[in-house]
Amino acid sequence: MTAAAHPDELAMAAAEAGGSSLPTWDPATLGVLIAELDALVDDAVELEARVAADLGRVHPEHRSSARNLVHYLALRRRDIRALQKKLAALGLSSLGRIESHVLGNVLAVRCILGRLAGIDVAAGPALAVLDYRQGKDLLHRHTDALLGPRPPSRTVRVMVTMPGEAAGDAAWVRSLVANGMDCMRINCAHDGPAEWPAMIAHARAASAELGQPCKVLMDLAGPKLRTGAVGIEGQVLKWRPLRDRRGLVLRPARVWLTAREAPVRAPAAAGTLLVPGAFLSRLRRRTRLRLEDLRGKRRVLRVVERGAGGVWAEASATTYLDAARPVGLTRVALGGADEAVEAQVGPLPPDAEVVLLEVGDTLVVTRDPVPGRGARRDRDGRVVEPARIPCSLPEVFGDVRAGEPIWFDDGKIGGEVTSAKSDYLVVRITHADPGGAKLRADKGINLPDTQLRLPALTAEDLENLGFVARHADLVGLSFVKHPDDVRTLHRALDRLGAGHLGVVLKIETRAAFDRLPKLLLAALARRPVGVMIARGDLAVECGYERRAEMQEEILWLCEAAHVPVIWATQVLESLAKDGRPSRAEITDAAMSERAECVMLNKGPHLLDAVHVLDDILRRMEAHQNKKRSMLRPLRLSALVG
Repeated sequence: MTAAAHPDELAMAAAEAGGSSLPTWDPATLGVLIAELDALVDDAVELEARVAADLGRVHPEHRSSARNLVHYLALRRRDIRALQKKLAALGLSSLGRIESHVLGNVLAVRCILGRLAGIDVAAGPALAVLDYRQGKDLLHRHTDALLGPRPPSRTVRVMVTMPGEAAGDAAWVRSLVANGMDCMRINCAHDGPAEWPAMIAHARAASAELGQPCKVLMDLAGPKLRTGAVGIEGQVLKWRPLRDRRGLVLRPARVWLTAREAPVRAPAAAGTLLVPGAFLSRLRRRTRLRLEDLRGKRRVLRVVERGAGGVWAEASATTYLDAARPVGLTRVALGGADEAVEAQVGPLPPDAEVVLLEVGDTLVVTRDPVPGRGARRDRDGRVVEPARIPCSLPEVFGDVRAGEPIWFDDGKIGGEVTSAKSDYLVVRITHADPGGAKLRADKGINLPDTQLRLPALTAEDLENLGFVARHADLVGLSFVKHPDDVRTLHRALDRLGAGHLGVVLKIETRAAFDRLPKLLLAALARRPVGVMIARGDLAVECGYERRAEMQEEILWLCEAAHVPVIWATQVLESLAKDGRPSRAEITDAAMSERAECVMLNKGPHLLDAVHVLDDILRRMEAHQNKKRSMLRPLRLSALVG
């Protein structure tokens, strides 16, 4: 069993050892180290034999990569940190960059130790192993097959998620390609066949004109759990004057009154009341209007001016009105009888359609698609009916159990399921921003501890897959949880004659992370293949404090399988959305150089984000290439064989 150590590895190991004195070659110590390395080799060979059936299903061009993955999993079942330190002290490779060529590196170090000890360690069964260059070449070759040839000045590709506006702006898409976009991502959960062809045509045209390859990835929506519609029932219109620290009114609140029959939107941001047109016509400057608010407080409005389509009134006291209930409004007449009418709260701005939740509140998640609403309260502010919101996938109600955690809106709101019925869940809110958090429609729901029995591909996915097969280069498998999910997609692609399409596994749930080794072996049955680390959902499912550790483990396993990785979610998010990145985002973008591709999401400053990311990746590539790892036991390594 012989293999040559790569000179770069030996040089790095010698530098790690440090110091100016030569290491001591004690034969007994060297013999112990050789025995430890022999144990690693034996483990790898044994595990490979145990998963021979899985390896037999792997595509021939991925066979050596799959074997290397299995060898890496075998090695990571042991804690070899002490061995690493001993090897580094001798000026040898400490096995810290072993992922792409596991047995090749172990056997090279073993051979050198034998020579130093004067022991013949060459005898033994012949093993087909990868060396340093072969492992790196395989990863580069698989990356090229999935994402296209590497850009001229960097190896890491840049992927950009398309907003709907891209369908009508060919020049903007061309600018993205010119500034460094190597892959266009279309999320099938948004827009549709009316917009997708134009987006793709723009990318193809820009690629041809500029002579820069640009692949197209289309992500299937998958069985995404989301909140349903939110109505105005239970929503509250609030107006409040501006006061100084002593409570004196500096500026009254402004209220817009307009005709119910032909309402006119307020010329400026303000609460709106709809009143009968005849009543509105009789309102004059300084007219006083009385009403009773949601808490039973008596309030007064004073008309101050007439505008186009309505009148402005001012209030000197904070007022709350239920958006779904009529408002009793009385015009105070001078020298005559008062006039009373019913007014309605006018159209609320889109961001008013929310369910406001605080820690300790109860939220009912319903199977019924009736629009959600905020909690109903009595005049003393006590909750008489809890808030509710529908769920987009009624299939989950049979799987959720009491005591399980539930998260909403990328982890902004969290709770515990206190009761699980066939048609609703009762949730006690345990995590929310101070002062309350706003839950809107179409926000993600995560159930990290629930064993969900959802199909790998929804009916909508299967319908969209026909379009993807005809127009895209890659397909993203969302919410993959089991190797059977991968095989289901493979069969669907075969039926469409699209077995050549690249497949990207999106790792965004705890179940997917826990089964990553088996998912990789299933995916390697076809080529090309890649993995996307959907860091947002993954952090919600597994905890933000574990996200950094988990993304490292995914990077290690994928490199061992020579599978390219897409580093996704919230990369330069503040820059893309607000035009200014945070320091943490710049550091995160620099760290992303260890992946084969980095994905940017939508935002009004997306073009700037592409330019900045391109610059960061170019600079960082001159400073680092992956990282050396300390090899403590890896829990995922026990999940194969």
